[in-house]
Amino acid sequence: MKVTILQRDILWAKPEDNRQRAEQALIAEQGSDIYVLPEMWSTGFATHPEGIAETDGSSLKWMQQMAARLNAAVCGSVATDVNGSYRNRFYFVYPDGHYEYYDKHHLFTFGGEHKHFTAGANRVTVEFRGARILLQVCYDLRFPTFSRNSNHDRYDIAIYVASWPTVRVKAWSTLLMARAIENQAFVIGVNRVGKDPGNDYCGASVILDAYGNTLAACTLNEECAATAELDLEALAAFRTKFPVLNDAD
Repeated sequence: MKVTILQRDILWAKPEDNRQRAEQALIAEQGSDIYVLPEMWSTGFATHPEGIAETDGSSLKWMQQMAARLNAAVCGSVATDVNGSYRNRFYFVYPDGHYEYYDKHHLFTFGGEHKHFTAGANRVTVEFRGARILLQVCYDLRFPTFSRNSNHDRYDIAIYVASWPTVRVKAWSTLLMARAIENQAFVIGVNRVGKDPGNDYCGASVILDAYGNTLAACTLNEECAATAELDLEALAAFRTKFPVLNDAD
């Protein structure tokens, strides 16, 4: 399975402009099975979503168009107004246009996200082209029990989309590696670059294998795309040879 990550500089509260710029980046990287955009890639991370969160589904419709055009899955989170209830919603869009979504479960209380957004209740795993994929958003990365791989809900790939500030980027990189190793899974972490009204971001987007090794990485502080081939058969062989997941709590 071939995966491309897109580390983006997001224009604040300008979804149409961000869609146009993201489209150019996607078209330049054709040939992958999955394309991953950052957290709230169409607006920037808005803890006060009034007037910023999308109400018309424009970014979801764009994701559906791009998934069909590329014959691939396109995913990333969007600030979404659901009948007056704001969600940090991670869409996973299939090539035929149907989609699944995960609403961010761990809201970032330090930044006030919990005051305006409604937390999702459920962990979400999707299936695509022979892989089971766990959908996660930013702050979820700090809570390992929520992403624990298990025999009853086994996944092969965990995707974390984020707006993770530069000041805490060491934690981002360290925890991504930990999640890969402890869950014997590929881990994809896609963070933004640039600035918003509250923070600056350096990216450090990466694709890791189940040993914690880097398969592909984006350049710090630059808009960037990176691609890696994920060998699902090799992952299965590793889990069979070293079956630590069978001993999990």
